[in-house]
Formats: sequence, structure tokens, C-alpha cells
Amino acid sequence: MSRIKVLYAEDEIFLGKIVKETLESRDFEVLMVTNGGLVVEAFTAGKPDICVLDVMLPNRNGFELAADIRAIDDDVPIIFLTAKTQTEDLVKGFRTGGNDYIRKPFSMEELIVRIENALRVRRDVGPAAPVGDVIAIGLYGFHTNRQVLIGGEEERKLSYRESELLKQLWMGRDHIIPREDILQAIWGNDSFLNSRNLDVYITKLRNYLKSDERVEILTIKGVGYRFVLP
Repeated sequence: MSRIKVLYAEDEIFLGKIVKETLESRDFEVLMVTNGGLVVEAFTAGKPDICVLDVMLPNRNGFELAADIRAIDDDVPIIFLTAKTQTEDLVKGFRTGGNDYIRKPFSMEELIVRIENALRVRRDVGPAAPVGDVIAIGLYGFHTNRQVLIGGEEERKLSYRESELLKQLWMGRDHIIPREDILQAIWGNDSFLNSRNLDVYITKLRNYLKSDERVEILTIKGVGYRFVLP
């Protein structure tokens, strides 16, 4: 079985060496680049399974590189590493195509878990189930055509918007879904009133799914939501 190939862009040499050696000790293959200007070339030549990009790099920053990589490959997972803590930086990272975001300093175990999770999501996420199919959500069955959520002996009829919101969350499962994308898809605009309505519907769905503690709708402050499934 071939090793997972990681493109790792980091200009802090000491940190980069530690990360590279640790990942290699876990049987990853690591392509390390210290100059932002060389990352796209390394990506094209190396064809990595995942990219781990420091945001602050010489010549080209991680956000710019993510946009360049997305122009080549829509699917490859991208994880940002950064010392920045502002919400606008987090938002910018996801808008340029990032899948995940780790703030420095970080533990190697956290990085490895994030890499494994991003790769699992890439492998598992497929096209949305056609209307009429039953979607498994933990211990629940979501009957999309009937707009019914069944868990154990309980059958709950969902409203149209509850059903559409659950579909949106499921289609983006294990990824961060921007609030504005949900609002546009379900309400048609992101007005203040609709934004407050979304908060109410999220609370309702959390309550409907609370019997399975493995199912979570996480709020990513200032960005959106992440639907976590077992």
C-alpha cells in the first residue's frame, strides 16, 4: 500500500524539520517546501494527497497558494497552519479553498488527526443522495422525500426548511459550511431576519438529533457550521 503523500510548506526550518520527521515516522511521505514561490511547482510535480500550508511564507502566502492549487485541483484537502487568530483570517482561509485551519502552536497529534480526518472526508463524501433515498445520520434515518427523521421508535415530521437545512448539512458533512451559503440556498438571501431564523432552525435540529451524542452540529464562530457524524 502506497504511503500518503503530504505537501508541507513551512519557512520555519526548525519547526519544519520536526514536523517532517514526525510525519515520516508515522509512515507519511513528506514533500517539504520552504519558499511560497515554489509550492505550486512542487504540487504539480509531486501530486500530493493533501497540502499543509503555513499562511506566512516568503514570496507567496498560504491563502494565495490555496487559490492557485484550487485552480488545478478542486478536491485535494488543504490545511492551513498559522499564528494569526483573527476571525477574518479564518474566514479568508476557507474562502480561498481551505478545508481546515490549525493555529500555532499545535501538537503533532492534533495535526496527524486533522490530516487523517481530511483524507477520510475526501474518501467518504460522495454525491448527495437523490430525493426519495434514506440518509443514515448516526442512529437516525432521514427520509428526504417524506421529510421525516426516524430514530428508534420515534418518527418526526420535519418542516420544509428543517428538511432542506438537514440536507445542506449532510451534503457538507465534516466540512465547514459558511452561513451565507446556507442562507442563500434555503432563504435566498442573508438578511438579518433570515440569519436569526437560521439560528432557530439549527437549535431545533440539534434537539432532534440529541439522542445520538456522536452527531454534532458545531458552530464555527464567524464562519458557519460543521456537521460531525460518527
